Amino acid sequence: MTEPQPPVARAVPVQRTFHGDTFVDDFEWLRDKDAPEVIAHLEAENAYTDALTGHLKPLADEIFGEIKAHTQETDLSVPVRMGDWWYYTRTVEGQQYAVHARLPFAEDGERPQLEPGVVPPGEQILMDGNRAAEGHDFFELSDLAVSPDGTRVAVGVDLTGDEINDLSVRDIATGDLLDDAVRGVGNGAVWSLDGRYVFYTRRDDAWRVNEVWRHELGTPQADDVLVLREDDELFSMGIDESRDQRWLLIFSGSSTTSEIHLLDLAEPTSDVQVVQPRVAGLDYSVEVDGDRILVVHNGSRPDFDLAVATIAAPSREHWEPLLTGGDGDRILGVDAFAGFSAVTMRHAGLRTVRILPKVSDGVYGEPVEVPVEPELHTLGVGANPEYDTDTVQLVLTSWLTPSTIYDYTPEGGDLLLLKQRVVPGYDPSRYVEERLWVAAADGVQVPVSLVRRQEVVADGSNPGLVYGYGSYEFPIDPYFSSGRLSLLDRGVVFAVAHVRGGGELGRRWYDDGKLLAKRNTFTDFVDVSRALIDTQWVAPDRLAAEGASAGGLLMGAVVNLAPELYAAVHAAVPFVDALTTILDPSLPLTVGEWEEWGNPLESPEVYAYMKSYTPYENIRAERYPAILATTSLHDPRVFFVEPAKWVQELRRTVTNGPDRPILLKTEMSAGHGGRSGRYDAWREQAFEDAFLLDRIGATDLI
Repeated sequence: MTEPQPPVARAVPVQRTFHGDTFVDDFEWLRDKDAPEVIAHLEAENAYTDALTGHLKPLADEIFGEIKAHTQETDLSVPVRMGDWWYYTRTVEGQQYAVHARLPFAEDGERPQLEPGVVPPGEQILMDGNRAAEGHDFFELSDLAVSPDGTRVAVGVDLTGDEINDLSVRDIATGDLLDDAVRGVGNGAVWSLDGRYVFYTRRDDAWRVNEVWRHELGTPQADDVLVLREDDELFSMGIDESRDQRWLLIFSGSSTTSEIHLLDLAEPTSDVQVVQPRVAGLDYSVEVDGDRILVVHNGSRPDFDLAVATIAAPSREHWEPLLTGGDGDRILGVDAFAGFSAVTMRHAGLRTVRILPKVSDGVYGEPVEVPVEPELHTLGVGANPEYDTDTVQLVLTSWLTPSTIYDYTPEGGDLLLLKQRVVPGYDPSRYVEERLWVAAADGVQVPVSLVRRQEVVADGSNPGLVYGYGSYEFPIDPYFSSGRLSLLDRGVVFAVAHVRGGGELGRRWYDDGKLLAKRNTFTDFVDVSRALIDTQWVAPDRLAAEGASAGGLLMGAVVNLAPELYAAVHAAVPFVDALTTILDPSLPLTVGEWEEWGNPLESPEVYAYMKSYTPYENIRAERYPAILATTSLHDPRVFFVEPAKWVQELRRTVTNGPDRPILLKTEMSAGHGGRSGRYDAWREQAFEDAFLLDRIGATDLI
């Protein structure tokens, strides 16, 4: 039988010359997704991938069945109170999307006790994602905002995956459509207090959110009023409302600098008020607390402090210190309530919460840390729409602890368990989670999370999967995944390399993995991979690696640096043509990315540095791992062309035989996060896991 042959894209040389360096790109023509030849090429790649992975279908089906079996498909969220209603979501077995609903607040004030699969009397539907998704290959709910009087809901939906949304307003009780005039907008929907207006955002041609608009219900979009425009291309905007629904918060920010405006929603046509005019390098966020604001800022410490000011005098000179973390403590954010505030922090590399009680009007007491187990946990503030409350909802998870929701009462320190996600067939005592430290080449200690079955020991024979990200100060915090159980139950040692460039160990950890220190991200990952083998947790020929988006860049870089370490790699929506993208300010988000990677247009040093690691331009004629690159046609963040070009260049350069294929799989109806329905997403995950498990010899349950 003839072996399937990989698609070969025709070479159309395009020269790129900067700072005396010329690079010839043969595959840039694949960028045009409207060209029939490009679509035909992607479809041919999908057919080739299907042909070479057909033998994986039984394994993928088995993993899909395991994910389903570990999921309570008909389920409910914990109801949360907002005004006169309890709001919640529910899922139904066989349905792809959640139903968003509410029940009236009972006179006894008790949280309703709901049963999965039972529709309670008096329920009102805000949004049924399954009905809204009918007839569409992709569906994502971007916004769900209830009017202050509780009678109407503004709903934003994305039906292509490009994160451009349409906004509509419905009467909740009747379901009647009241307004669908607002089209092609960004994320965010905030009501005025009188319910007459909805505020929303728009994107520019470079896909940057650069405008905030006010829409009057019942009028055409052409009559909408521009509230604020951001002209600096380094900055993107966003909107939110204060917990008491009194203030619209308008954020303008780059990766290093921010500026926030307030608008009184009781006077929706009034002018905006700046909190603190932007100062280069000053990054801050704001939480409204009655007539005051709480400000998390880096004006006095790189890892941020908490300050307080009044709305009447909000600027920096009026910020009074409220809380400073210890060495290495990173203050992430704050949620204000009538009697206390909850401060989210990163301590010893883990996310936790401290409570600041109000001992009198305008005066805070000493912070109290919320005590939780296990040691390797992630604790965050959950859904808390009410300002005047005695409790705060907290969400706890770990590598082995399913999402667990508590009500915490600051006065008394009581933790009331509301719900732990049910995981059928899961016994946490069969698994181990631990943290290791690996010395990088420059002596820096890199944290590594390790998860495995109890019976798996460091004997040099195990299959392993190492995951990483390491950009934008985004941390990979401990979190539970039902899908991960399918790996662990096949004896896989699962590791997360918390490499520099992420946010696990504070702002310095991030700074040491960006700009002209970016290579630390890649070498840290390689050092962790070698350590997993050297310490005999993973067999030398059974290590796989995985990363997505900027983590896909990480995958592309490490296979160039140390291809011999990995048997297989999954690079999801990978940013593998980084230099080409960052050189083109007309592409979505490029200008705003210069603070993360540097500006190679202006700086020969940045250009040379990026050229030294951008994966597409550094492929070597050596034996590489088997590689699966996955992407989406409508992804607006990392264009499909990047992995499409990368795969072509890999195939014509590396020395792989048929035992180590280079594959590309493109979802033709999806965005940056992949397919939108939960069953479709599970199918996608099952296929990707099957590819890796097959390559590292871990297809059977232990």
